[in-house]
Amino acid sequence: MKDIFGVLNGVCEEYNWYISDIELNCSPPEELKHDQQFVNGELLKKIIAENDMQFIWAVFSAFPKGEMPIIEEIPYANGNKFFWVGSPSPQIKNASFEIVCFDSSLFLLIGIPESIGHKFKAKYTDSIDLDVYNQKRVN
Repeated sequence: MKDIFGVLNGVCEEYNWYISDIELNCSPPEELKHDQQFVNGELLKKIIAENDMQFIWAVFSAFPKGEMPIIEEIPYANGNKFFWVGSPSPQIKNASFEIVCFDSSLFLLIGIPESIGHKFKAKYTDSIDLDVYNQKRVN
């Protein structure tokens, strides 16, 4: 996530994040002890900067600052078949977008605004558009 938020400079701090389905390669820092929780962007940036950790599985759902809706269904990554069908959307209805850490080797950017997607694609030129990938799987 250090690399992802580094590329998406400023994005982390612009949102409140609902983080769920967390599995790390180490013991979680105190601020991430719960399997799901809201964390403001400034704190999340600090946690990521100060800890050497890899998210094996996790879903980061972005919400505008000040918004922390009641979450009825918890987003998940591991075993989520809906990522691989059509044009996936964030799992929480009013989330701005979602960043999914998938099996420690992939990042899925779901519903990401084009301006943010361009930053990511400029850095990771071998990235694949999930909508295009899913369309090719069908054909």
